[in-house]
Amino acid sequence: MLSPDEIARYSRHLTLPEWSEEKQLSLKKAKVLVVGAGALGCAVLPYLVAAGVGELCILDADVVEVSNLHRQVLYRQEDIGKGKAETACERLSTLNPHVKLSFKKEWLTSQNAFELSDGYDFIVDGTDNFPTRYLVNDLCVLKNKVNIHGSIQGFQGQVAVFNALMENGERSPNYRDLYPNPPAPGEVKSCAENGVIGALPGIIGSMMALETIKVISQTEGVLTGQVASLNFVPFHQRTLRYRKDPQNPLRREENRQETLIDYDAFCGVTNTSTMKEITVQELKEWMNKGEDFQLVDVREQHEFDEANMDGHLIPLGEVPTRFSEIEKDKKVVIHCRSGVRSANAIQYLQTQGFDNLYNLQGGILAWLAAN
Repeated sequence: MLSPDEIARYSRHLTLPEWSEEKQLSLKKAKVLVVGAGALGCAVLPYLVAAGVGELCILDADVVEVSNLHRQVLYRQEDIGKGKAETACERLSTLNPHVKLSFKKEWLTSQNAFELSDGYDFIVDGTDNFPTRYLVNDLCVLKNKVNIHGSIQGFQGQVAVFNALMENGERSPNYRDLYPNPPAPGEVKSCAENGVIGALPGIIGSMMALETIKVISQTEGVLTGQVASLNFVPFHQRTLRYRKDPQNPLRREENRQETLIDYDAFCGVTNTSTMKEITVQELKEWMNKGEDFQLVDVREQHEFDEANMDGHLIPLGEVPTRFSEIEKDKKVVIHCRSGVRSANAIQYLQTQGFDNLYNLQGGILAWLAAN
Protein backbone atom coordinates (compact mmCIF):
# COMPACT_ATOMS: atom_id res chain seq x y z
CA MET A 1 0.00 0.00 0.00
CA LEU A 2 1.00 3.59 -0.54
CA SER A 3 1.38 5.77 2.53
CA PRO A 4 -0.52 9.09 2.79
CA ASP A 5 2.73 10.93 2.04
CA GLU A 6 3.31 8.81 -1.05
CA ILE A 7 -0.24 9.38 -2.26
CA ALA A 8 0.29 13.12 -1.93
CA ARG A 9 3.76 12.97 -3.49
CA TYR A 10 2.65 10.99 -6.55
CA SER A 11 -0.79 12.60 -6.87
CA ARG A 12 -0.07 13.91 -10.38
CA HIS A 13 0.76 10.37 -11.43
CA LEU A 14 -2.36 9.00 -9.83
CA THR A 15 -4.66 11.48 -11.57
CA LEU A 16 -3.54 10.28 -14.99
CA PRO A 17 -6.23 8.13 -16.66
CA GLU A 18 -3.46 5.79 -17.90
CA TRP A 19 -2.06 5.39 -14.37
CA SER A 20 -3.23 3.69 -11.19
CA GLU A 21 -2.15 2.94 -7.65
CA GLU A 22 -1.18 -0.53 -8.85
CA LYS A 23 1.25 0.99 -11.35
CA GLN A 24 2.71 3.23 -8.69
CA LEU A 25 3.18 0.22 -6.44
CA SER A 26 5.02 -1.55 -9.26
CA LEU A 27 7.50 1.32 -9.27
CA LYS A 28 7.83 1.09 -5.49
CA LYS A 29 8.68 -2.61 -5.75
CA ALA A 30 11.15 -2.19 -8.62
CA LYS A 31 14.91 -2.57 -8.23
CA VAL A 32 16.98 -0.73 -10.84
CA LEU A 33 20.72 -0.72 -11.49
CA VAL A 34 21.97 2.39 -13.27
CA VAL A 35 25.32 1.77 -14.98
CA GLY A 36 27.07 5.09 -15.43
CA ALA A 37 26.61 8.31 -13.46
CA GLY A 38 27.81 10.55 -16.26
CA ALA A 39 25.75 12.75 -18.55
CA LEU A 40 22.89 10.30 -19.17
CA GLY A 41 22.93 8.98 -15.62
CA CYS A 42 22.65 12.51 -14.23
CA ALA A 43 19.42 12.98 -16.21
CA VAL A 44 17.93 9.52 -15.62
CA LEU A 45 18.53 9.28 -11.89
CA PRO A 46 16.59 12.31 -10.56
CA TYR A 47 13.45 11.36 -12.47
CA LEU A 48 13.55 7.73 -11.36
CA VAL A 49 14.06 8.80 -7.74
CA ALA A 50 11.31 11.41 -7.96
CA ALA A 51 8.95 8.94 -9.64
CA GLY A 52 9.24 6.53 -6.72
CA VAL A 53 11.34 3.64 -8.01
CA GLY A 54 11.79 1.64 -4.82
CA GLU A 55 15.48 0.74 -4.99
CA LEU A 56 18.24 2.27 -7.09
CA CYS A 57 21.92 1.37 -7.23
CA ILE A 58 24.41 3.66 -9.02
CA LEU A 59 27.45 1.98 -10.53
CA ASP A 60 30.40 4.12 -11.61
CA ALA A 61 34.10 4.31 -10.70
CA ASP A 62 34.81 7.66 -12.38
CA VAL A 63 35.46 11.01 -10.70
CA VAL A 64 34.02 14.43 -11.47
CA GLU A 65 36.05 16.63 -13.84
CA VAL A 66 35.55 20.26 -14.76
CA SER A 67 34.70 19.27 -18.37
CA ASN A 68 31.74 17.25 -17.03
CA LEU A 69 29.95 20.20 -15.48
CA HIS A 70 28.33 21.61 -18.62
CA ARG A 71 26.15 18.52 -18.97
CA GLN A 72 26.37 16.40 -15.79
CA VAL A 73 24.08 18.60 -13.75
CA LEU A 74 24.07 16.59 -10.53
CA TYR A 75 27.59 17.84 -9.84
CA ARG A 76 28.96 21.20 -8.69
CA GLN A 77 32.30 22.99 -8.88
CA GLU A 78 33.18 21.78 -5.40
CA ASP A 79 32.63 18.16 -6.47
CA ILE A 80 35.62 18.10 -8.85
CA GLY A 81 37.81 15.14 -7.95
CA LYS A 82 35.06 13.35 -6.00
CA GLY A 83 33.59 10.00 -7.02
CA LYS A 84 30.55 10.36 -9.27
CA ALA A 85 28.55 7.45 -7.85
CA GLU A 86 28.95 8.53 -4.24
CA THR A 87 28.31 12.22 -5.01
CA ALA A 88 25.19 11.45 -7.06
CA CYS A 89 23.87 9.17 -4.33
CA GLU A 90 24.41 11.82 -1.67
CA ARG A 91 22.74 14.55 -3.72
CA LEU A 92 19.74 12.39 -4.66
CA SER A 93 19.18 11.24 -1.07
CA THR A 94 17.38 14.50 -0.30
CA LEU A 95 14.94 14.13 -3.20
CA ASN A 96 12.70 11.28 -2.05
CA PRO A 97 12.84 9.56 1.36
CA HIS A 98 10.82 6.60 0.06
CA VAL A 99 13.60 5.45 -2.31
CA LYS A 100 16.45 3.23 -1.15
CA LEU A 101 19.67 4.50 -2.74
CA SER A 102 23.07 2.85 -2.88
CA PHE A 103 26.22 3.10 -4.95
CA LYS A 104 29.18 0.98 -5.97
CA LYS A 105 32.43 2.61 -7.02
CA GLU A 106 33.33 -0.04 -9.59
CA TRP A 107 33.47 -0.54 -13.34
CA LEU A 108 31.20 -3.23 -14.74
CA THR A 109 33.27 -6.13 -16.11
CA SER A 110 32.69 -9.66 -17.31
CA GLN A 111 34.12 -10.86 -14.01
CA ASN A 112 31.84 -8.89 -11.66
CA ALA A 113 28.71 -8.31 -13.78
CA PHE A 114 26.65 -11.24 -12.47
CA GLU A 115 27.40 -10.39 -8.86
CA LEU A 116 26.86 -6.63 -9.15
CA SER A 117 23.56 -7.02 -11.01
CA ASP A 118 22.14 -9.73 -8.75
CA GLY A 119 18.73 -8.71 -7.45
CA TYR A 120 18.06 -6.02 -10.07
CA ASP A 121 15.49 -6.71 -12.78
CA PHE A 122 16.08 -3.52 -14.77
CA ILE A 123 19.42 -2.13 -15.93
CA VAL A 124 19.71 1.40 -17.27
CA ASP A 125 22.76 1.69 -19.52
CA GLY A 126 24.12 5.22 -19.45
CA THR A 127 27.63 4.28 -20.54
CA ASP A 128 29.60 5.75 -23.43
CA ASN A 129 31.66 2.87 -24.81
CA PHE A 130 30.85 -0.15 -26.95
CA PRO A 131 32.46 -2.91 -24.84
CA THR A 132 30.25 -2.01 -21.87
CA ARG A 133 27.12 -1.69 -24.03
CA TYR A 134 27.60 -5.22 -25.37
CA LEU A 135 28.40 -6.44 -21.87
CA VAL A 136 25.21 -4.91 -20.44
CA ASN A 137 23.18 -6.38 -23.29
CA ASP A 138 24.57 -9.89 -22.90
CA LEU A 139 24.19 -9.72 -19.12
CA CYS A 140 20.53 -8.76 -19.48
CA VAL A 141 19.81 -11.51 -22.01
CA LEU A 142 21.59 -14.23 -20.03
CA LYS A 143 19.93 -13.21 -16.74
CA ASN A 144 16.49 -12.16 -18.08
CA LYS A 145 16.80 -8.48 -17.21
CA VAL A 146 15.48 -5.46 -19.11
CA ASN A 147 18.03 -3.17 -20.71
CA ILE A 148 17.10 0.53 -21.09
CA HIS A 149 19.59 2.05 -23.50
CA GLY A 150 20.57 5.56 -24.51
CA SER A 151 23.43 7.09 -26.46
CA ILE A 152 24.48 10.64 -27.35
CA GLN A 153 26.98 12.42 -29.56
CA GLY A 154 27.17 15.96 -30.84
CA PHE A 155 23.54 17.01 -31.36
CA GLN A 156 22.20 13.45 -31.81
CA GLY A 157 20.79 10.82 -29.49
CA GLN A 158 19.06 7.43 -29.44
CA VAL A 159 16.80 5.63 -26.96
CA ALA A 160 15.63 2.00 -26.96
CA VAL A 161 14.47 -0.77 -24.63
CA PHE A 162 15.98 -4.22 -25.11
CA ASN A 163 15.03 -7.68 -23.83
CA ALA A 164 11.73 -6.61 -22.26
CA LEU A 165 9.22 -9.31 -21.29
CA MET A 166 6.29 -9.21 -23.72
CA GLU A 167 2.68 -10.35 -23.26
CA ASN A 168 3.34 -13.63 -25.09
CA GLY A 169 6.05 -14.51 -22.57
CA GLU A 170 8.92 -13.95 -24.99
CA ARG A 171 11.63 -11.35 -24.72
CA SER A 172 11.80 -8.41 -27.13
CA PRO A 173 14.79 -7.97 -29.47
CA ASN A 174 18.09 -6.99 -27.90
CA TYR A 175 21.07 -4.76 -28.71
CA ARG A 176 22.79 -7.46 -30.80
CA ASP A 177 19.73 -7.70 -33.06
CA LEU A 178 20.15 -4.01 -33.84
CA TYR A 179 23.95 -3.90 -33.86
CA PRO A 180 25.32 -7.41 -34.58
CA ASN A 181 28.88 -6.13 -34.79
CA PRO A 182 30.65 -3.24 -33.08
CA PRO A 183 32.16 -0.44 -35.16
CA ALA A 184 35.84 -0.59 -35.94
CA PRO A 185 38.05 1.00 -33.27
CA GLY A 186 38.14 4.77 -33.79
CA GLU A 187 35.26 4.74 -36.28
CA VAL A 188 32.87 6.34 -33.78
CA LYS A 189 34.44 9.17 -31.83
CA SER A 190 33.87 9.65 -28.11
CA CYS A 191 32.28 12.77 -26.62
CA ALA A 192 35.77 13.93 -25.64
CA GLU A 193 36.84 13.74 -29.29
CA ASN A 194 33.64 14.81 -31.06
CA GLY A 195 31.93 16.95 -28.40
CA VAL A 196 28.35 16.97 -27.14
CA ILE A 197 25.94 19.82 -26.55
CA GLY A 198 25.17 20.13 -22.85
CA ALA A 199 21.37 19.97 -23.01
CA LEU A 200 21.26 16.82 -25.14
CA PRO A 201 21.79 14.24 -22.35
CA GLY A 202 19.02 15.96 -20.40
CA ILE A 203 16.58 15.19 -23.22
CA ILE A 204 17.79 11.66 -23.97
CA GLY A 205 18.22 10.80 -20.29
CA SER A 206 14.69 11.97 -19.52
CA MET A 207 13.39 9.76 -22.31
CA MET A 208 15.32 6.83 -20.85
CA ALA A 209 13.75 7.52 -17.45
CA LEU A 210 10.29 7.60 -19.02
CA GLU A 211 10.89 4.31 -20.85
CA THR A 212 12.08 2.78 -17.58
CA ILE A 213 8.91 3.93 -15.82
CA LYS A 214 6.76 2.60 -18.68
CA VAL A 215 8.40 -0.82 -18.81
CA ILE A 216 8.27 -1.26 -15.02
CA SER A 217 4.61 -0.27 -14.84
CA GLN A 218 3.69 -2.20 -18.02
CA THR A 219 2.35 0.96 -19.62
CA GLU A 220 1.67 0.83 -23.36
CA GLY A 221 4.07 2.10 -25.98
CA VAL A 222 7.44 0.91 -24.68
CA LEU A 223 10.24 1.31 -27.25
CA THR A 224 10.74 -2.40 -27.90
CA GLY A 225 11.75 -3.52 -31.37
CA GLN A 226 12.32 0.09 -32.31
CA VAL A 227 14.80 2.89 -31.70
CA ALA A 228 13.90 6.54 -31.26
CA SER A 229 16.56 8.57 -33.08
CA LEU A 230 16.72 12.34 -32.65
CA ASN A 231 18.89 14.96 -34.36
CA PHE A 232 18.57 18.52 -33.12
CA VAL A 233 20.62 20.44 -35.73
CA PRO A 234 18.64 20.57 -37.92
CA PHE A 235 15.78 19.10 -35.91
CA HIS A 236 14.26 15.83 -37.02
CA GLN A 237 13.25 12.60 -35.37
CA ARG A 238 12.43 9.13 -36.60
CA THR A 239 11.67 5.69 -35.24
CA LEU A 240 13.64 2.79 -36.66
CA ARG A 241 12.11 -0.68 -36.41
CA TYR A 242 14.12 -3.89 -36.29
CA ARG A 243 13.49 -7.60 -35.71
CA LYS A 244 15.13 -10.50 -33.97
CA ASP A 245 18.15 -11.81 -35.82
CA PRO A 246 18.18 -15.65 -35.95
CA GLN A 247 21.99 -15.48 -36.07
CA ASN A 248 22.19 -13.49 -32.86
CA PRO A 249 24.87 -15.43 -30.89
CA LEU A 250 22.70 -15.27 -27.77
CA ARG A 251 19.78 -16.92 -29.62
CA ARG A 252 21.05 -19.16 -32.42
CA GLU A 253 20.74 -22.92 -31.99
CA GLU A 254 24.36 -23.79 -32.80
CA ASN A 255 27.34 -22.35 -30.92
CA ARG A 256 25.09 -20.24 -28.76
CA GLN A 257 26.88 -17.85 -26.42
CA GLU A 258 25.98 -18.85 -22.87
CA THR A 259 28.33 -16.71 -20.82
CA LEU A 260 29.99 -13.30 -20.82
CA ILE A 261 33.03 -12.85 -23.07
CA ASP A 262 36.04 -10.54 -23.42
CA TYR A 263 34.25 -7.42 -24.69
CA ASP A 264 37.40 -5.37 -25.22
CA ALA A 265 38.64 -8.06 -27.61
CA PHE A 266 35.20 -8.35 -29.25
CA CYS A 267 35.15 -4.60 -29.90
CA GLY A 268 38.76 -4.47 -31.01
CA VAL A 269 39.97 -2.44 -28.06
CA THR A 270 43.71 -2.71 -27.63
CA ASN A 271 45.03 -5.31 -25.23
CA THR A 272 47.67 -3.39 -23.29
CA SER A 273 49.06 -6.46 -21.50
CA THR A 274 52.04 -6.66 -23.89
CA MET A 275 52.37 -2.91 -24.44
CA LYS A 276 55.18 -0.96 -22.81
CA GLU A 277 53.75 1.44 -20.24
CA ILE A 278 55.05 4.12 -17.94
CA THR A 279 53.51 5.54 -14.79
CA VAL A 280 53.30 9.26 -14.08
CA GLN A 281 55.85 8.78 -11.29
CA GLU A 282 58.31 7.13 -13.68
CA LEU A 283 57.72 9.87 -16.25
CA LYS A 284 58.48 12.51 -13.65
CA GLU A 285 61.75 10.72 -12.83
CA TRP A 286 62.67 10.77 -16.52
CA MET A 287 62.05 14.50 -16.59
CA ASN A 288 64.09 15.12 -13.44
CA LYS A 289 67.00 13.06 -14.81
CA GLY A 290 66.91 14.81 -18.18
CA GLU A 291 66.01 11.62 -20.06
CA ASP A 292 65.89 12.16 -23.84
CA PHE A 293 62.36 11.32 -24.96
CA GLN A 294 59.46 12.71 -27.00
CA LEU A 295 56.04 13.31 -25.47
CA VAL A 296 53.09 12.96 -27.87
CA ASP A 297 49.52 14.01 -27.00
CA VAL A 298 46.79 12.30 -29.09
CA ARG A 299 43.82 14.21 -27.68
CA GLU A 300 41.86 16.89 -29.52
CA GLN A 301 42.89 20.55 -29.77
CA HIS A 302 40.19 21.76 -27.36
CA GLU A 303 41.33 19.22 -24.76
CA PHE A 304 44.93 20.33 -25.22
CA ASP A 305 43.92 23.98 -24.78
CA GLU A 306 42.15 23.12 -21.52
CA ALA A 307 45.13 21.34 -19.96
CA ASN A 308 48.32 19.87 -21.38
CA MET A 309 51.75 18.50 -20.50
CA ASP A 310 53.56 20.49 -23.18
CA GLY A 311 53.63 17.49 -25.50
CA HIS A 312 53.56 17.38 -29.29
CA LEU A 313 49.86 17.38 -30.28
CA ILE A 314 48.76 14.86 -32.92
CA PRO A 315 45.02 14.04 -32.51
CA LEU A 316 44.32 10.32 -32.78
CA GLY A 317 42.46 10.68 -36.09
CA GLU A 318 45.52 12.39 -37.63
CA VAL A 319 48.10 9.82 -36.49
CA PRO A 320 47.96 7.80 -39.78
CA THR A 321 48.90 10.90 -41.80
CA ARG A 322 51.30 12.53 -39.32
CA PHE A 323 53.26 9.66 -37.80
CA SER A 324 56.40 10.95 -39.54
CA GLU A 325 56.46 13.61 -36.80
CA ILE A 326 57.06 10.89 -34.19
CA GLU A 327 60.66 10.00 -33.40
CA LYS A 328 61.96 6.47 -34.02
CA ASP A 329 65.44 6.85 -32.53
CA LYS A 330 64.45 7.76 -28.97
CA LYS A 331 61.87 6.82 -26.38
CA VAL A 332 58.39 8.18 -27.10
CA VAL A 333 55.68 8.54 -24.45
CA ILE A 334 52.16 8.79 -25.86
CA HIS A 335 49.28 10.00 -23.73
CA CYS A 336 45.63 10.97 -23.97
CA ARG A 337 42.95 11.67 -21.37
CA SER A 338 42.98 8.32 -19.58
CA GLY A 339 45.12 5.92 -21.62
CA VAL A 340 42.65 4.40 -24.10
CA ARG A 341 43.22 6.55 -27.18
CA SER A 342 46.97 6.49 -26.64
CA ALA A 343 46.85 2.68 -26.53
CA ASN A 344 44.97 2.66 -29.84
CA ALA A 345 47.56 5.04 -31.30
CA ILE A 346 50.38 2.74 -30.18
CA GLN A 347 48.59 -0.28 -31.64
CA TYR A 348 48.51 1.45 -35.03
CA LEU A 349 52.06 2.82 -34.83
CA GLN A 350 53.47 -0.60 -34.04
CA THR A 351 52.15 -1.76 -37.43
CA GLN A 352 54.26 1.05 -38.94
CA GLY A 353 57.47 -0.26 -37.41
CA PHE A 354 57.62 1.69 -34.13
CA ASP A 355 59.04 -0.29 -31.19
CA ASN A 356 60.05 2.62 -28.94
CA LEU A 357 56.62 3.63 -27.62
CA TYR A 358 55.36 3.88 -24.05
CA ASN A 359 51.73 4.38 -23.03
CA LEU A 360 51.23 6.75 -20.09
CA GLN A 361 49.10 4.89 -17.57
CA GLY A 362 46.00 6.89 -16.67
CA GLY A 363 46.81 9.65 -19.15
CA ILE A 364 46.72 13.30 -18.25
CA LEU A 365 44.09 12.61 -15.57
CA ALA A 366 46.65 10.59 -13.62
CA TRP A 367 49.30 13.26 -14.24
CA LEU A 368 47.09 16.06 -12.93
CA ALA A 369 46.05 14.02 -9.92
CA ALA A 370 49.71 13.36 -9.03
CA ASN A 371 50.78 16.94 -9.51
